[in-house]
Amino acid sequence: MPEIPDTVLLEERAELAMNAVAGLPDQDMDGIPYFSADLLARPAALRHGDWDYGSSHGRLLDACLIARHMTGKDTWREVEEGFRRRLIGFFGEDGLSYRLARPEVGWPANANLVDQRAVLLSLTTWYVSDGDPEAQKLVDRHVAALKRIAIKERDVWFYPASEYTPDGWPSPNAIALRLAPDPASFSGRLIMPLLRYHQATGNGDALELCGWFARLIVHKSGVFGEDGSFNSARAYRSGHFHTRIGTLEGLARYARFTGDHELTAYVRRAYDWALGQATAFGWTPGDLADQRYEHESCSLVDLIGAGTTLAKSGHTAYWGVVERFLRNHLVESQLLDLSWVESAPDTSGDEPGWVTHVRVGERVRGAFAGYGAPNDFVCDVELGRGHTADVQACCVGSGVRGLFWGWNSIVTADSRALRVNLLLTRATRQVTVLSHLPHEGRVDLDIHEDLPELRLRVPDWAGYAKVRVTRDGGPADGGGGFDGTQAGAWAPDGYLSIPAPRRGERVTVTFPVPETTSTEVAAGREYRVRWRGDDVIGISPEGTARPMYSGRKVHPTAPRRDYPLTRPAKEWAW
Repeated sequence: MPEIPDTVLLEERAELAMNAVAGLPDQDMDGIPYFSADLLARPAALRHGDWDYGSSHGRLLDACLIARHMTGKDTWREVEEGFRRRLIGFFGEDGLSYRLARPEVGWPANANLVDQRAVLLSLTTWYVSDGDPEAQKLVDRHVAALKRIAIKERDVWFYPASEYTPDGWPSPNAIALRLAPDPASFSGRLIMPLLRYHQATGNGDALELCGWFARLIVHKSGVFGEDGSFNSARAYRSGHFHTRIGTLEGLARYARFTGDHELTAYVRRAYDWALGQATAFGWTPGDLADQRYEHESCSLVDLIGAGTTLAKSGHTAYWGVVERFLRNHLVESQLLDLSWVESAPDTSGDEPGWVTHVRVGERVRGAFAGYGAPNDFVCDVELGRGHTADVQACCVGSGVRGLFWGWNSIVTADSRALRVNLLLTRATRQVTVLSHLPHEGRVDLDIHEDLPELRLRVPDWAGYAKVRVTRDGGPADGGGGFDGTQAGAWAPDGYLSIPAPRRGERVTVTFPVPETTSTEVAAGREYRVRWRGDDVIGISPEGTARPMYSGRKVHPTAPRRDYPLTRPAKEWAW
């Protein structure tokens, strides 16, 4: 088994998250997953909710498929098949995914528009991953249904309410008044999976919907202000971050696909405004009202997805933003320490079909924070909504997708050059990237194929004068080493340029890693943050329930460990 630096490994984090994905299904409910967990309760509790159906199943099936690709492991195939089977069963004859009725609590059967995005996302991933014609058949029907139920006027298509029923829209008056309570939630977030499905299959309806929804958001909805700010009106969920940034992710992809630079500029204004509300390490407010004190991991994942898309569109400065978010709040928001969680010894306190208190901590290990504080896995403040849910199924699934956004972007290539965009460990067919950060400013690049050029993004904080490149097994004349001050060391895109690396060669890039401090403001409160390069190594004040960042250690040289990196025979991307 090969030895690698013991640093952040995104594929390993995906494997750890699968414990929570597999732990959420309630076998007393035929595997319907619990939606939320209260880990401060004594004993802790897992609870069902009205998101248990298309939303949770779509997110968790998506996570299963992504984790299988990232890890190369089929360990959770039974779990994956369970989510797939139940998700298929939610489809109505009209092609939409329906929530099951729960009359005992007043939940009618309905096709919730928010759910449709998660359903479409997972089915598209299923098709991209496996090429299964059953998945294509389901998505074709689903996309056709989404097109059919849209209210179509000359200058706009929209959905007039959050729920569609077998009898149609529940409010004819809403249609007459052209009311779309939340265009970002119902339409904007659909653009990303619709576009990916079009790219995979050529489905024309999917692309047509992307165009109309982009027009709705940009020209008609008022979701975003001229300066990129989020509309805080209650009708638009008070500037809800998850749906707004998810919409920006779709718009960024559509702009890149169509070559619409004006739309890219529109996305950048809103994305930059959102970054101004977040911390540099990735905490985001839930919205602009009562949820502004609590961070939802889903929002951070959207920021990572939109950031990678903008960076791939040529705005490469966003790679630094993405790397900070991956290294810090995404992995730090993953629940690995359960010493503070108390579970019940038996089922005597359970409410079958609704709540369980048994093995709660064990079942959610690997989950990502549902609502967290900047310095704590738990958000338990006196302001806003106070303490709500510590784990949510949506964030469990989204967390895995966020890991994938990063993992899939570490290395990209075209016919001219292979680029290392993120300084995180990853193995591909062409190169293995071994990162020693944050312990050492060192990245090893093991070359598996002859390349015309290799480019590596060096962080701005590393400067250039002390950047060093050594090439072991490189050019026979021994002239392969150089430093960052030499002419020709840098490519026009700002990356370090390593010409013509050859198979079997190891290229090592070293640079200084400074330690700095910053003051971050989150929901009106200040936090003193200590950094080593892009890594947070401490936050003051510390959290109380499950503190974040307080256990991070830095060594003079990176510790080593044995770990077999995944090198997919076939890469697929979003």
